[in-house]
Amino acid sequence: MTTVNNPPADSPPDDSPPRVGGWTRFVTARPRLSLLAALVLTVLAVLAGSGVADKLGSGGWEDPGAESTYATEALEREFPDSQPNLILLVDSGRASVDDPAVAAEATRLAERLSGEKGVVGVGSYWGGKAPALRAEDGHEALIAARITGDEKTMGETLDRIAPSYRGTQGPLEVKIGGIVAVRHEMQTIIQEDLTRAEIIALPVTLVLLVMVFGSAVAALLPLGVGIVAILGTNAVLGALTEFTDVSIFAMNLTTALGLGLAIDYALFIVRRFREEVSGGADPTTAIGTTLRTAGRTVLFSALTVAVSLAAMLVFPQYFLRSFAYAGIAVVLLAAAAALILLPAALVLLGHRVDSLDVRRLFRRGRAKSTGPGTEGSTPNGPQNGTEGGTEDRTAWGRTATLVMRRAPFFALGTTAVLVLLGLPFLGVKFGTADDRQLPSSAESHVVQQHIRDGFPGTPGGGLEVIAEGRATQAEYAAYKERVAALPDVARVDGPLVKGDAAYFTVQPEGEAVDEAGQRLVGDLRATEAPFDTKVTGAAAVLVDSKKAIGDQLPLAAAFITVVTLLLVFLLTGSVLIPIQAVLLNALSLTAMFGAVVWVFQDGHLSGLLGFTSSGSIETTLPVLMFCVAFGLSMDYGVFLLSRIKEEYDHTGDHERSVRLGLQRTGGLITAAAVILAVVMVAIGTSRVTNTKMLGLGIALAVLMDAMVVRSLLVPAIMRLTGKATWWAPGPLRRFHQRFGLSEADPTPAKQPNLDTDPETNPDTDSERDAVGARR
Repeated sequence: MTTVNNPPADSPPDDSPPRVGGWTRFVTARPRLSLLAALVLTVLAVLAGSGVADKLGSGGWEDPGAESTYATEALEREFPDSQPNLILLVDSGRASVDDPAVAAEATRLAERLSGEKGVVGVGSYWGGKAPALRAEDGHEALIAARITGDEKTMGETLDRIAPSYRGTQGPLEVKIGGIVAVRHEMQTIIQEDLTRAEIIALPVTLVLLVMVFGSAVAALLPLGVGIVAILGTNAVLGALTEFTDVSIFAMNLTTALGLGLAIDYALFIVRRFREEVSGGADPTTAIGTTLRTAGRTVLFSALTVAVSLAAMLVFPQYFLRSFAYAGIAVVLLAAAAALILLPAALVLLGHRVDSLDVRRLFRRGRAKSTGPGTEGSTPNGPQNGTEGGTEDRTAWGRTATLVMRRAPFFALGTTAVLVLLGLPFLGVKFGTADDRQLPSSAESHVVQQHIRDGFPGTPGGGLEVIAEGRATQAEYAAYKERVAALPDVARVDGPLVKGDAAYFTVQPEGEAVDEAGQRLVGDLRATEAPFDTKVTGAAAVLVDSKKAIGDQLPLAAAFITVVTLLLVFLLTGSVLIPIQAVLLNALSLTAMFGAVVWVFQDGHLSGLLGFTSSGSIETTLPVLMFCVAFGLSMDYGVFLLSRIKEEYDHTGDHERSVRLGLQRTGGLITAAAVILAVVMVAIGTSRVTNTKMLGLGIALAVLMDAMVVRSLLVPAIMRLTGKATWWAPGPLRRFHQRFGLSEADPTPAKQPNLDTDPETNPDTDSERDAVGARR
């Protein structure tokens, strides 16, 4: 027999002032001292985080424990000449690369390069006349070399030597490319793009916050919280670089989440504080109520986002782990700033939090008005006679009423549209990040594109096999014959022998990382040999990366699912709501994944958005985007569910609770989502394709979640499940009563008649102002 958790029986009204808890006393006892300490810590964070971008890496897509990684390191150690990472593209103009004057100058260039400190393994077309190093038109050829050292050292060496080789060299024109140049140029562009994104995002965000709050003073508070979170996270990343590798891409997430989540949290804190102050509470009492209600929800939301980001720690690639480090740090710092610094500022400001209210200029001559982000919306005429009273006279109230009246239609229709938008993801093709991440005008991209288009074979796209263990020339020859007989093999070069090690280069017939190339990796690894063999190359790295992600994906998904179910249960006390939350959050991401494939893999809108499609999606990106977008969806889900739960605890009316919950948070969630989307779109203006994909994809996911899933699908599903939504078996119900969390005030006051008494429940800014003035 199904039972429903009913709210406790009404108790006599408690007219005593709410108690000021220990946490409130802690954050408000010395507000000026708290803000001064925060200022000092922020200055220290600026100093600690300065130059952090120079310490970050631009790689991290490989599995450090994979066979391909071992083989790459072995080749670098035993045969450094076999692993060139610096390419000079030599253009002889109208002359042939075999012209004596061209050959003499190119030879001198190669000799000069071989004398540079930190450069080894210099080879060129003019040194051995290798056909693969000469363009088919005869006017371009290559000089290849290897820069030694770690990523930072290689970048410093490139900065030192590049000006001496780039540009006009006698009759030659030289461009610089190779892996080192690609990564170094990517790092530089990301830093420049991040600065531009911040310049775009900060003023636009401030304008939107002024529109949300009306007050310029209130609008500056969330922005300050975000800046503190970003600066603090940069310091954390700087400290982490002393112990582990961190990707420079993580800085983009730091900026986006630092601003976005800090604004989300501050919106809810400031909104609740303004409600309490407008209701007649003194600032300290208002902060106490705010922290017991909205503050709990903010803390709970931060935990859910951090859990989603923490799932990336199970993957071996430091690219993904870096986002977990940065994301968890910025989420916790944003929550801490919102729950410690913001209350101190609000206590000092008090009623002045509404100072410089620019919306008053637009309210003159109007009886009632409201702005985005308030609990209600401007009533549009007389009450329409529908059930529910005052809440049905607002836009969000009418939306909730309409959705719940047609719940099957909205549930099935919305689900069908989301699934349809996600269908392109079924055709996803995974690949590796390369020079095409950069804009087409980037020098290293130009070099590699010339090699792809104008040179024979697949330069740099071959597979390499390192053989370890003593062997005879006959055994090497027999192995080479077996490899040459494999399907999709165009040519086998080698072996080059050094002591007990040797290596072979295997050129595939097709593209470097297509399906045939990936099959060839498996065939090579399965080929019998009298010595130990390891395979590397672009296709091998891709195969190993896909395997590493596939192996850990179930663990990451299980972690996110289980912890999310537990946290949402602690919030709601329901068995069904956590399951709904996980499924609907996942469904809200379908549009993002479909758009990623349709736009960035298939190349639609590439001209408009300014990127070069490689025909594939980098393997780690979907994992990263899922974890970030799922966490942000839970962020908004928690805010909506907590308010619905609060109303249900007070009234026991399921449908009315859903309607009021959407009415009171719909505008605020939408405003928060729009602001976060603006920040992500600013990140999406990056010239690096992966960053563009991350920013624009998550912006789309956030908007779809707030405007479609939270507004249509959640109320429709909750209407269909009815009061059974709140059911839980006895043991779990008792567990929730003991350990559960809620936004509801533990000492609720007498509940007003929300249908008829605007004095006790003003729904608009103007009504609240009037109530506050009368009191």
